[in-house]
Amino acid sequence: MAPATETTALVGGKKADEAEHLRRLKAYQGFAFFVTFGGYFMAHFSRKCYSTVKQQLQDEAGYSALVLSEMDTVFMGTYALGNVLSGKAGDTFRPTTVLAIGLFGSGLCLLAMNATLWLDIEGWSQSFGDMCILAIYFIFGFMQSTGGPVGTAVMGNWFCDKDSIKNRGLIFGLWTCHQYCGDVTAALCTAWVLGQGWPYWWALLIPAVTNILWGILTLTLIPDPAEVGIVTDEVRARLAKLEEKRAAMGGEAVVDEGIKPISFAGALRIPMVAQYAVAFGFFKLTNYVLFFWLPYFLGKSFEPVTANLIASLYSVGMMPGGIIVGYVSDVFGGRRACVIGTFMGCLIVFLAIFSKYSESLSAPALLVMLAIMGILVGGPNNIITSAVAADLASHPSVRGSSKSLGTVTGLINGTGAVT
Repeated sequence: MAPATETTALVGGKKADEAEHLRRLKAYQGFAFFVTFGGYFMAHFSRKCYSTVKQQLQDEAGYSALVLSEMDTVFMGTYALGNVLSGKAGDTFRPTTVLAIGLFGSGLCLLAMNATLWLDIEGWSQSFGDMCILAIYFIFGFMQSTGGPVGTAVMGNWFCDKDSIKNRGLIFGLWTCHQYCGDVTAALCTAWVLGQGWPYWWALLIPAVTNILWGILTLTLIPDPAEVGIVTDEVRARLAKLEEKRAAMGGEAVVDEGIKPISFAGALRIPMVAQYAVAFGFFKLTNYVLFFWLPYFLGKSFEPVTANLIASLYSVGMMPGGIIVGYVSDVFGGRRACVIGTFMGCLIVFLAIFSKYSESLSAPALLVMLAIMGILVGGPNNIITSAVAADLASHPSVRGSSKSLGTVTGLINGTGAVT
C-alpha cells in the first residue's frame, strides 16, 4: 500500500468523517508535543552547559575572559542567521529531518569541544586553541538554531484544530517551558558533576550524548498530519481557495501543486511580523546577557555549585512567565500585545533595581529578584516566538496557501538574536 501523502488527504477528505480526522489529530498531539518539547529541551541543555562551566574553562582550561565573550558573540551571530535559514528550511524540506540535523550537529560540536579539552589544545598553542573553540562555536550556533522555528512549525501543524487555536497561548506557554527546563537541568547537572568531584568536562559530555539520542527519536516524528491522511482546517481552507480559483477560471481544471513555502519578503509583509521582530530583540538582549554571564559573575562571590543553583532561579522564573502570558492573553481573546507590553513596563523597574544593587544583595534576595525577572522576561519571550508567531502565520493573507510558520518564527527569533 502506497504511503499517504497530502494529496491523499485532499482526495480522501471529501468522504471521510470530520470527527474521525479530528480524533486522529488529537491522538497524535501528545507525541508531537513530547518530541518537539524534548528537542528544544536538549538544545538548551547543551547550550547552557557551556555557560555553567565558564569559570572552569578560564581557571583550568586556560581560556581568557575575552575568548569566552568572543564565543558568545560568534554563537549569537550564527544563531541569528541560522534561525532565519532554519525557519525557511523547515518550511521547504521535511521539518523533522531539519530538527534531527540540529540535534546531531549540537552533540557533535560538544564532543569536539570535549576533544579540545582532553587534548589540552589551549595549553599546547593558545592561538590555535582559541581558533578551534571559536570555530566549534561558529558551527554550534547554526546547529542550535533549528529547534525554535522548526519545532514551532511542527507544533503549529498538529495543534491546528479550533480548540487548540482557542487555547494557543496556554498550549505554547506550556510548550515553551522546554528551554528553561533545559537550562535548569544543565545547571543542576553541572552542580551534580562538580559536587561529585568529577572533571568539569562531564557537564559537556552528558548533553552531547543525550542530544544525539534525541535526534534519533526525532526522526520517527510525523511532521504534518497530511502525511497520514488527516484533513485539517488548513487543508480545507486551501481546497476552498482552489474552488474559488476554479470558479474564476470558468470551471477549468486547476492543478493542486500543494502548499508552497513562503518567501522572506512575503513573511515580512504579514502584518506585525517586522514590529514583533524588533520588540523581541529587547527581550533577547536582556535574556542572553543573563543567560551566558550570570553563572560567571555569581561565581566571583559564591562557590561554583551555589552560583549555578542561584542562576537556575532565573530560568525557573521564566517557565511560569510564558504560561501566565499565554493564559491571560487567551482570556482576552488573543490580545497578546497588551499583556506583553505590561510585562515589559514592569521589567524596566526590576532591571534598574538589579543593576544598582545586585552586588550588595544577599543570596535569598538574589533568588527572589532573579525569579521575578525570569517571569517578566520569560513571559513575552516565550509567547512572541510561539503563540504570537502562530497567530501571525495564520493570517488570512497566507492561510491555506503557503507554509509560513517556520519562516515567520525564524525571522522573529533571528532578528532578536542580532541584538
